[in-house]
Amino acid sequence: MEILKEIANVSGKGGLYRILKPSRAGVIVESLDGKGEKTMIGASARVSVLKDVSIFTEGAQDSIPLSEVFLKIRKKHGEQVDIDAKKASDKDMVEFLDAVLPEFDRSRVYVSDIKKIVQWYNTLSTHFPNDFVPTPPPKKTIVVSTDSKSAGKDEAADETSEPSEASQASEKSEKSEVSE
Repeated sequence: MEILKEIANVSGKGGLYRILKPSRAGVIVESLDGKGEKTMIGASARVSVLKDVSIFTEGAQDSIPLSEVFLKIRKKHGEQVDIDAKKASDKDMVEFLDAVLPEFDRSRVYVSDIKKIVQWYNTLSTHFPNDFVPTPPPKKTIVVSTDSKSAGKDEAADETSEPSEASQASEKSEKSEVSE
């Protein structure tokens, strides 16, 4: 989810912000709350880019990136999570994350964190629905020639082929130097 590189949470301010551009005094952001108002966030403010946020887990991995959690939520709940994070009980919030990410660390992931995840997911799903598709790993193509006779023919063809424009140009410059 490449969009998470552009989305930030600002400590002390509610909601998410799209990073527009950095400036000398901080960063210019646009609110994703529907109003779209642009604001200057000072350099002293704590800004967390969502690409760098992860959820603590138990087991082999110490944490899992937020992008993977969002993809798991999309797979299980679709475009919107039907839980009202402001009114839901703590038990409902823990059960929600347990259904999506059973290995989350219950001692280090607080209910307030789960509420933010639900709110962030719903906001991002509304504004950027096409970004909730897993990015496939790049394909690698390896070509192996097992026919040694065809390799020899290619080399022979290169020797008898016409000289390239670059070699013709260098030959002309050599001839002009010799004639002077």
